[in-house]
Parts: sequence; structure tokens; C-alpha cells
Amino acid sequence: MTDLTLFHDLHGFWLWVALGAGLLAVEALTGSGWLLWPAASAAVVALLVRFAGLSLEAAVLTFAVLTIVTTLLARRFLPHAWFHRGSRDINDNVGRLLGHQGRAVAAFKNRAGRVFIDGKEWAAELDEGEALEAGARVEVTGVAGAALKVRSV
Repeated sequence: MTDLTLFHDLHGFWLWVALGAGLLAVEALTGSGWLLWPAASAAVVALLVRFAGLSLEAAVLTFAVLTIVTTLLARRFLPHAWFHRGSRDINDNVGRLLGHQGRAVAAFKNRAGRVFIDGKEWAAELDEGEALEAGARVEVTGVAGAALKVRSV
């Protein structure tokens, strides 16, 4: 442990910068959104090691606490649809529409039409019924290819 402590005392800043960069690289490859928080925590620890002179033990503890806190805060501020509606891709804007409500842009015919939801117009297909009037409120129930599955509200 003495060698590791000595190495940290001499090169702690660069050790934490390298850890943060490595976590950020893995995040860029996977796109999960979860490794951003440990990477940011490593960057903060690097600054604390450089300017506050944290020991190895204090740096590891600070990294662990920061990672847990930032991850929990991310759960609070990331879109809830990503966590609760089955979509595992933070970049899946269609999957996040499940449960959102909007209005029919024009009358639906043969179960097909267009809806306006969250500032965008989408192709849509009715789950129930054959027709829907323009301006009717709808709720997204699923996705079928490039079209949203909707039901009248």
C-alpha cells in the first residue's frame, strides 16, 4: 500500500484525470448515460487532490460519495420515461413519448392520421376505432415502426 500511496502523492492529479477520461471514453462507446457521473466525480477529485492535497484514502472516499450522490441526483433529473416506461436508450425520443398526450392534427381515416405531441407532429395509428376528429385529445400507447399508436382520451 505504501507504493500506491507514494504514487498517488506524486501523480494523484493525473491518476484521477486518467480515471475520469477512461470512464468518459467507455461512456462514449456505450452511450448508457450512467458513466458520466463517475467521470465527473473523478474530475472533481482530481481538482481536490491538486488544490487541497487529498490523501489516497480521502480521495477514494470522496470519489465514492460523489459518484453515489451524483448518480442519485441524475435519477431525479433525467426524464422519468427513461426509467419507468421500459426504454433503455436515453436518446430514444419516440420511446419517451409513451403516456404523453396530444391532439389530432386532422381527422383520422381508416385508423391513420397525424398527431401533435410535445411540439412535434407525428404519424399515428389508432388502437381502437376507425376514425377520430381533428383536435381530439389522444394518448400515446405504443410505437409501430415510424408511427405512434394512440388512443382517444
